[in-house]
Amino acid sequence: MKLGAFSVSLNVKDIQVSKKFYENFGFTIFAGSEEMNYLIMKNGDTLIGLFHGMFENNILTFNPGWDQNANLMESFDDVREIQRQLKSKGIKLENETDEKGSGPGSFMVLDPDGNAILLDQHV
Repeated sequence: MKLGAFSVSLNVKDIQVSKKFYENFGFTIFAGSEEMNYLIMKNGDTLIGLFHGMFENNILTFNPGWDQNANLMESFDDVREIQRQLKSKGIKLENETDEKGSGPGSFMVLDPDGNAILLDQHV
């Protein structure tokens, strides 16, 4: 299963404070803006999303179709195919994407400990 780019999406209380904190670890802004209440911070191939007021808990995020630089991958598993495979293995989905659609789509699952995993395809 090719899941694409991986990042940790963090629910932050103050995006400016969190930005400054992660800059101390060598992270720089890769995408987003403080005005939009989210920043994607990058250090090498490591991505951290800082999100203010968008969700309650931290989320493990995979972006099928993207590499760690948000470049389109030549070959990837479409989010709908990943969804079908997980459902066939008995994985409970918290929400689903339209399996008849194409292009962007997303769905979420919870791991056995309640951690959210988002598969979010932008292409």
